Amino acid sequence: MNCIFQNNIKEAFASFPFKFLIYPYKSTMNKNYLKSSFLLSFSVLGLAVSAQNNFQQNKQAIYNEIINEVENNSQLEQLAFELLDEIGPRLVGSPEMQQAHNWVVDTYKKWNISAENVAYGEWKSWQRGTTQIEMTHPRIKSIDGMQLAWNANTKKAIEAEVVVMPLFESKAEFETWTNSVKGKIVLISQYQKSGRPENQWKEHATEEDFTSFKNEKSDDLSAWNNSIKATGKTTREIVEFLETKGAAGFIQSYYTGTMGSNRIFYSFSKNTPMVDVSLEDYGLLHRLAVNGKAPKLKINTQSKNLGTSKTFNTIATIPGKTKPNEYVMLSAHLDSWDGAQGATDNGTGTILMMEVARLIQKYAPNNDRTIVIGHWGSEEQGLNGSRAYIMDNPTEVQKIKVLFNQDSGTGRINYIGGQGFTQAYNYLGTWLQNVPENNRKHIKTDYPGMPQGGGTDNASFVAAGVPAFNLGTQNWDYGQYTWHTNRDTYDKIVFEELERNVITTTILTLEAANAPNEISNEKRVLPTTTEWPTVKEPKRNSKDY
Repeated sequence: MNCIFQNNIKEAFASFPFKFLIYPYKSTMNKNYLKSSFLLSFSVLGLAVSAQNNFQQNKQAIYNEIINEVENNSQLEQLAFELLDEIGPRLVGSPEMQQAHNWVVDTYKKWNISAENVAYGEWKSWQRGTTQIEMTHPRIKSIDGMQLAWNANTKKAIEAEVVVMPLFESKAEFETWTNSVKGKIVLISQYQKSGRPENQWKEHATEEDFTSFKNEKSDDLSAWNNSIKATGKTTREIVEFLETKGAAGFIQSYYTGTMGSNRIFYSFSKNTPMVDVSLEDYGLLHRLAVNGKAPKLKINTQSKNLGTSKTFNTIATIPGKTKPNEYVMLSAHLDSWDGAQGATDNGTGTILMMEVARLIQKYAPNNDRTIVIGHWGSEEQGLNGSRAYIMDNPTEVQKIKVLFNQDSGTGRINYIGGQGFTQAYNYLGTWLQNVPENNRKHIKTDYPGMPQGGGTDNASFVAAGVPAFNLGTQNWDYGQYTWHTNRDTYDKIVFEELERNVITTTILTLEAANAPNEISNEKRVLPTTTEWPTVKEPKRNSKDY
């Protein structure tokens, strides 16, 4: 008797209605009923064994069908179009975020996959509108920039002189200067003397000039940081304080070091317009101001404050056949910052997991274990969606045998760490052998590795003791170019890489869902200076943010 058959017999008898074994001693027991019950039970057992054997015996044919579908009928581009072009950025609490949740549910239902939105809290509801920034003096020029999230709108355009926040040597010097900002628009970011990224300087400049550039850049950053420290306040606190002093507006340029790329987060001011502008235009305004030309800006922001709205996770399920109470989970956050479309953070992760679910439902729906797909809300504000799922569903979390998460851009999967689980090598190593060599050869592994404490949603589950693995990807300048920037757009997706990831993730998921053996969650012994991450409470209300 093979091990697969043995395992299925054990499982079948574990759930067998043993009350029927007692009833024969009762004269009222219908013998025909007893006989039929035994026949039915062993028929179910036979089906379970058959289903398991069918997958194991035919998995290569199934994988070939899946690979062919990905190569010839991928839905990734269509999904990306619907999510990124039609819906757009998905700031938590925004109408677009709610639209995205509903779209995910509707799309799964079209594929005959059960899905629902599950509420876990509420958040301020803000919708981005148009941002118009115009320099009106000493010449007319449109300024490239946008309002920061959750900032109040201007109702009507404001126009004021632009001033530079200088370098300070003391708190007293800072406080004296603040008396001059009333009615002025203040530049609050460090001035960058060069808009060329460091790699260009390294490639094209002389060694002497490159060294000089790096040293000057380092000195300027130190001077800026020392000035902020001298004020006795953080940058956020400086903005809040200047607002009380009557500043008319704030201009930042959160430059990433890559041409044209700025990070777009949220406003520090409550009722005063705060916008981010491109490095080029920020530099222009700075130079005009320090040279006494008194530039003026007109700012018109038309966002909408819509009160509060519920926050959700979207959960989809493909039921297991023989081990329905054991889960394999796919994980990706649905929300984004809204400086752009949120394409690589985390539109690619979202559509990857959706495409994996579609393929499984189409070609291999009868798996042993249940497959659950979690599309988390408010990851960007502190893993809130996944943390809420863990806190709200302790019984369900205990059923998760393994989790695969994706949240790191558009590149091919090239790294999987063991997250501190001692047996990860045994099962992940085995499953990866079924991934095509052209995909597998790019993947580096680290076993048992160390548990991830934050960063993305798999960390929430690692803290809860779930073997939860992030599928790390090739960088493609993700950190500087697209991560939380105004350049995280559809055109940055490398669909060729994403298709490879679909194949890899689908095979890993099916291997896990049909693995005949128990999937261990045994943790490694950590160094004495290190502790296993702890489960953290989510922020369920924007008042706590």
